[in-house]
Amino acid sequence: MSAAAAACVSSSAKVAVKPSLSSRSALPSAISVPFNSRSRDIPRRRLILVTCTAGDGAKPTVLVAEKLGEAGVKLLENFTNVDCSYNLTPEELNTKISLCDALIVRSGTKVGREVFESSRGRLKVVGRAGVGIDNVDLSAATEFGCLVVNAPTANTIAAAEHGIALLASMARNVSQADASVKAGEWKRNKYVGVSLVGKTLAVMGFGKVGSEVARRAKGLGMRVIAHDPYAPADRAHAIGVDLVSFDEALGTADFISLHMPLTPATSKMLNDETFAKMKKGVRIVNVARGGVIDEDALVRALDAGIVAQAALDVFTKEPPAKDSKLVQHERVTVTPHLGASTMEAQEGVAIEIAQAVVGALNGELASTAVNAPMVPAEVLAELKPYVVLAEQLGRLAVQLVAGGSGVKNMKVTYASARATDDLDTRLLRAMITKGIIEPISDVYVNLVNADYTAKQRGLRISEERVALDGSPENPLETITVQLGNVESKFASALSESGEVKVQGMVKDGVPHLTKVGSFEVDVSLEGSIILCRQVDQPGMIGTVGRILGESNVNVSFMSVGRIAPRKQAVMAIGVDDMPSKETLKKIGEIPAVEEFVFLKL
Repeated sequence: MSAAAAACVSSSAKVAVKPSLSSRSALPSAISVPFNSRSRDIPRRRLILVTCTAGDGAKPTVLVAEKLGEAGVKLLENFTNVDCSYNLTPEELNTKISLCDALIVRSGTKVGREVFESSRGRLKVVGRAGVGIDNVDLSAATEFGCLVVNAPTANTIAAAEHGIALLASMARNVSQADASVKAGEWKRNKYVGVSLVGKTLAVMGFGKVGSEVARRAKGLGMRVIAHDPYAPADRAHAIGVDLVSFDEALGTADFISLHMPLTPATSKMLNDETFAKMKKGVRIVNVARGGVIDEDALVRALDAGIVAQAALDVFTKEPPAKDSKLVQHERVTVTPHLGASTMEAQEGVAIEIAQAVVGALNGELASTAVNAPMVPAEVLAELKPYVVLAEQLGRLAVQLVAGGSGVKNMKVTYASARATDDLDTRLLRAMITKGIIEPISDVYVNLVNADYTAKQRGLRISEERVALDGSPENPLETITVQLGNVESKFASALSESGEVKVQGMVKDGVPHLTKVGSFEVDVSLEGSIILCRQVDQPGMIGTVGRILGESNVNVSFMSVGRIAPRKQAVMAIGVDDMPSKETLKKIGEIPAVEEFVFLKL
C-alpha cells in the first residue's frame, strides 16, 4: 500500500432525429457524449472545458477531504499528487484549497462560494463521492469555471439492500425486540409483526435504486407498484411492476418505499395532506433524502394510527436532534444514513469518483458532470434569453403531462432565418431536456450529459428546423416543444395530432409563452402561470382577477386566446405568488371555467 493510500485509509445518445418534412430541414443527429470522449471530439467554438495543467510538467494536486476507499486513492496517485486531510474546519479548507487543482468530498464537507473564491481560480474539479450534491454550491462552481462530478451508480445495490433490510426489520420489529431483550425483557406478544408476502409495496421513484428494491421485493412475494413520471412502462413491466399515479400509489400501498431526489417539487412531498390519502396502517421506508418527508407531519400520522411504522435512514437535518420526537418514537426504526455503507459500495464509489476526477483534469467529458461547462462568452450572450426560454418550455410541457406512462417522445422545432450551420441547438436541446427531467430526478442535466441522460431514461428526442425568410439578426423566432404519446392534465394543451404542445419566443429579451395546444396566448415566462379553458364571455378576466386580488396574488400578465367570439378560449395568467388551494378552487368553481391548471416555473 502506498504512503498516501495508507494515510487515507488509516485517517479518522445518442438521440434520434426524424426525417425532414417538406420545407422543413432536419438538424444533424444529436451528439452522443460517451464517458471517455475527449474535448477535441466536440465541434470547435461550441464548447470549452477548462483543463488543468500544472506548471513545469508537475502533476495536479487533489485534496481528499473525507475518507475515500484505498482503490480510489491508488488510482488518483497514478496521475496526481494526493493530499488526504480530513476533518478540516471551513477556515482550514479555504486556506488549503488555493494549492489544489481538485477536491473530493462526501456529504460532510460543505463546498460553498468561499471555497471557490479562496481557490483563486486554481480549483478546476470538485468530486462528490456519492449521489447527492446538496453540499456543493453548483452556481458558484460554474461561475468560477469549476466542473462538478459525482458517483451515482456504485452504491445502487447497497442502498437497495439497506432499503429491504429496513423493510423487513420494521415489519418484524427487529430493532425494538433486540433492545427489549438486551434490557432483560422477554415480551414475545408485544412484538408480533406482519408478513410481507401478498402485501403491496409502492416504490416512489423508479430509478436505479427504486427498481432494484422492486426486484428484491418481488422475490419476497410482494406485489409491487411504482410511481415515476419518467420510468418507461416496458422496463417496469419486465420485472412485474405496474406504474400508477401518485394518488393511486398512496391509497393502495401497505408499504411505501421512497427513492426520489430532494428537489423543490419533492420537498415535504409526504405531508399532512398526503398522509390523509394513505391506507390506515401503512408502513414507510426512506433511504432517499430526509427532506421529502415533513417529519412533524409523520409524527402526527404515527400518533393518529394512519402510519403504523416507519423506518428511516435519512433525516432533514443530520444528525437529528437527540430529543427528536420522530427518532425517539417507539414505532420508528432509525439508522445513521447507512444506505451506501458497505465495503463493496465504498470501494466502488472511490473508484468511480477517482476516474471522473482524473478524466476531468485531463479534459475529458464525464457523463457524471452535474454542472454546465463553460461556453464561449459571445455564444452564451446571444443565446442567453433563448436558453431560459428553452428550459421554461420544458418545465411547462412536463407539468401538463398526466398519468404514469412517462415521457418517451419529444419533438423540438426551431423557427429561424439563420443558416443551419449558424444555429447551434445543442445548448437549447440540453436546456429543454433539463426542464423536462430535472424537476423529479436526481440527475443534474447540462450540456455535457443531456443526451446521455435522455437516452438512459428512454426519452427519444427529434429536432426540426423551419426555415424563415427575413433577417438572421436574431438566432431564433420561436421554439416549439411537443411531447407525444402522453395524456394531459389540461386537455387544451393537446395539439390536433394529440401531442402536448407549447411554443414560445423571446420579446425584448424576455421569454414569452405564445401558444398552448392550438390556442394563441402571450404571457411572460416569469413567476408562475395559471391556464384556464373557458367559455368566451364578458367579465371572465375581471372575475378571475378579482379572486386573485382578494387572495393578495399579484398578476403580472394576462392573455386570452380564443377559437372564435363566444366560443372556447384559453386564458393564460402570469402570477408572482403561488395561489392557495382555496384560491385555485374558487377559480375552478367559476361556471364558465371548463378546466384549469397551475404551472410553477
